[in-house]
Amino acid sequence: MQKVINSHCHIYPEKIASKAVKGIRDFYDLDMSLNGKVDNLIEDGSKVGVVHYLIHSVATTPKQVRSINEFISEVVKSNPDLFTGFGTLHPDSDDIEGDFNHLIGLGLKGVKLHPDFQQFALNSEKAFRLGEVINKGNVPVLIHCGDFRYDYSNPEQLKPFLEKFPDMLVIGAHFAGWSVWEEATQKLAGTPNLYVDLSSSLYALSSEDVKKFIYAYGVDKVLWGTDYPMWEAESEMEMFRKIGLSHEEENKILYENSAKILGLK
Repeated sequence: MQKVINSHCHIYPEKIASKAVKGIRDFYDLDMSLNGKVDNLIEDGSKVGVVHYLIHSVATTPKQVRSINEFISEVVKSNPDLFTGFGTLHPDSDDIEGDFNHLIGLGLKGVKLHPDFQQFALNSEKAFRLGEVINKGNVPVLIHCGDFRYDYSNPEQLKPFLEKFPDMLVIGAHFAGWSVWEEATQKLAGTPNLYVDLSSSLYALSSEDVKKFIYAYGVDKVLWGTDYPMWEAESEMEMFRKIGLSHEEENKILYENSAKILGLK
């Protein structure tokens, strides 16, 4: 079995997991079988050979930032060979730099932003303030991208952010444009500092379109992930295998590209 890194996993503390999952379900009007808890994540991933998980969560208010980052850090410390953690920041925090230094001190290796949940546009001064801190810290940032219902993270917002921080390694989730995949690929493919993951995309796209998007961005710049707890690993892997990539191309997307970004041996 090929080694796999799940590069897009939301997890939650036991006491709030059910509420958090309901919030996701309602936001996307989606049926979900997974529960958002760490043990369930591992059980799900073990079915397809996942050997490492990139875990994170999102603060919807500034006061949540440090407690969320402490939770992610504790999970990583419980099994550092299995988990890499990205921290959360919030654009309305009074101390973004302090929050960033706190998450780095916790051992977290990057930042996750969700402009649509956090309600800020990627081409706004709020986003640029976040970007300045992240860029100075020289860590990767994973950004939820795209939603036809909003104008926070679509390609016209993401492109100025990428141009303002050309040295920042940005992972654009969902082919850098959930629900606007074609537009995102046309406007963003070839951007030097942009990687993409294919989470929450395969269910809505033909294998032919997925392959087209992968080749547009470049096989070396695409990561596999499930957007846990939104999608089950087995079904995501089944759709991935149908794309028709070579074994070498699959290995890059399933493991090698993520391992390089996360600094895994």
